[in-house]
Amino acid sequence: MKLSDFKYPVPRNLIAKAPAEPRDHSKLMVLDRATQQIEETVFHEITEYFEKGDALVVNDTKVFPARLLGRKEKTNAKIEVLLLRELNHDEGIWDVVVEPARKVRIGNKIYFDDEKIYAEVIDNTTSRGRTIKFNYKGDIYKILDRIGQMPLPHYIKRDPTEKDKEDYQTIYAKVVGAVAAPTAGLHFSNRLVSRLLKKGVKILPITLHIGIGTFRTVDVEDLTKHRMDSEFYEVPLDSAKSINQTIDARRKVFAVGTSVVRVLESNVTTDNHVKAGKGWTDKFIYPPYEFKIVDHMITNFHLPETTLLMLVSAFTGHEFMMKAYKRAIKEGFRFYSYGDGMLIL
Repeated sequence: MKLSDFKYPVPRNLIAKAPAEPRDHSKLMVLDRATQQIEETVFHEITEYFEKGDALVVNDTKVFPARLLGRKEKTNAKIEVLLLRELNHDEGIWDVVVEPARKVRIGNKIYFDDEKIYAEVIDNTTSRGRTIKFNYKGDIYKILDRIGQMPLPHYIKRDPTEKDKEDYQTIYAKVVGAVAAPTAGLHFSNRLVSRLLKKGVKILPITLHIGIGTFRTVDVEDLTKHRMDSEFYEVPLDSAKSINQTIDARRKVFAVGTSVVRVLESNVTTDNHVKAGKGWTDKFIYPPYEFKIVDHMITNFHLPETTLLMLVSAFTGHEFMMKAYKRAIKEGFRFYSYGDGMLIL
């Protein structure tokens, strides 16, 4: 398939700027691949599609307030810094993206928090990328909770608020390291999780720290030439064992989001089971692709020409997926990170 096969128009009024209240009351579109039927319901009714012994695999990554607003030394120019990856915790060294990049050179200092905290630029990595070193020694995440903002996607045209620190986070977020939320999980409430557990569904965590590459559109028509950003993942031993028991018992594995799908499909054994472990994955899934582990997927409505849409199309079937998106637009479903959900059976 080609890049142009994944282009579609999205009305701006359907791009969600805030989540549903409460979060499990968003709309849910249900796609049945076997019958090619589409149903519409509300997300908290998703429990009806699970049976005892099924596994719900979630991404327990936690988004940190990675967006910093600072000022350049001497000139006092406003500089926005997006923290991407901690390279050395003890030395306070990070890979970042800066804006405007033309004003930020090696040796410059950027001050935050009334000049108590600053970072010095120690290397250039890409046109907008820099490596910085904070003057702060210790747990920088505590400082970021105070001076940072949540890194909302670029298509949410408003400034982040304190409420986003709760809204742009799954209720089971645990392992700090993401700069983008696993948005399919934002629909789950504590009440909904309790209902699933009472039904005998196993809720199993894995981790993938999502980076800004998740929002990036593909810029080559030939998909075989696209390269994904590498992202850190971990599959705990207990989760791997339980997923494999689910497979052996012929129950269903539900993946919450494309990040979970990529991790599970990156860790397949020769007999189509999941192996535990940690590492980095740049797995790019696009049609056609034979899925080995995941039976059903929970996801959101994704941006055109993105790897997320391509993965979901590989899982659903491209024609059926585009039909569902066309219907979602007609029926007023909300799109993207804070938007409505989709269950693919």
